[in-house]
Amino acid sequence: MYGMIQELLKEQRCYLNAYFEQLDCQKAETILQILLACQGTIVLSGVGKSGHIAQKMVATFLSTGTKAFFLDPTHAVHGDLGYVSESDVFLALSKSGETQELLELVPFVHKRKAICIALVSSENSRLAQACDHFIILPVEKELCPYNIAPTISTAVQLLFGDSLAIALMKIKKMSLSDFALNHPGGFIGRRISLKVSDLMQHADALPLCGPTDCLIRVLPELSAKRCGCLLVVDENRQLRGIFTDGDLRRSLELMGSSALESTLEELMTPNPRSISSDQLAWEAMRLMEKDPLHPITVLPVLDDRRIVGLLRMHDILQAGL
Repeated sequence: MYGMIQELLKEQRCYLNAYFEQLDCQKAETILQILLACQGTIVLSGVGKSGHIAQKMVATFLSTGTKAFFLDPTHAVHGDLGYVSESDVFLALSKSGETQELLELVPFVHKRKAICIALVSSENSRLAQACDHFIILPVEKELCPYNIAPTISTAVQLLFGDSLAIALMKIKKMSLSDFALNHPGGFIGRRISLKVSDLMQHADALPLCGPTDCLIRVLPELSAKRCGCLLVVDENRQLRGIFTDGDLRRSLELMGSSALESTLEELMTPNPRSISSDQLAWEAMRLMEKDPLHPITVLPVLDDRRIVGLLRMHDILQAGL
């Protein structure tokens, strides 16, 4: 039926709003402080869809600097409980709070002296009563027409888990460099680890010229280096300006052949945008695209005001950013 998705989105928003309005923030803060004080590992467990959410929460905790692992409740009572120690915090996820596997597991976790916290949606559940602490994750109704398939309940579990992970990340003041250590691969890894110095053109590859050079004398340099520009520097290698392929076209259109006898100082764009070599490459890309009306494709790289490189948008795109 046309409009079905729109109708379900309205229901979903309504149910999630109820979660945000009814969640006990004081209890949430208490749980956060317990996790912050944890000297060991945060152990998460759940069955079925709650188990899947628990595993995703573990992945988010780990990537944001908090030690965590998933404990399968069935495997736990057959030996894996040895992972749990008295310095750990155990989080049990269950919408009903009546998941038998977790109810059987909690007494053994208590024997190992770990703190037990239940994340449930029923205050009177046995799991809530069996744990040291619990919090109700409000669920008015599942999105499923029969109120059976876990949809809103798993969504609020995920939201609460993400809030805990990011709160811990912020309190611990995890830096972007720390984050990069946990994400060396893939798109995230490239974005937060690749620096300008890793991608820039440098040394003999740089298209350099002086401010008093005539355009006709430096055209071979512009063509040979294939960077789309000339970097105009003084005798101390400090950047004075930039002259691009676009500037060449505009100069010839405006001045005709007389442009060829003009100096670069007359034709260049002074004080161009620039970046340092130790900044992230994706920051350079953002700087290039800062002005949507005047995007640039080359960016001079300066250290101590001296030219050390040139970063091309082509290099950034080839790196997969």
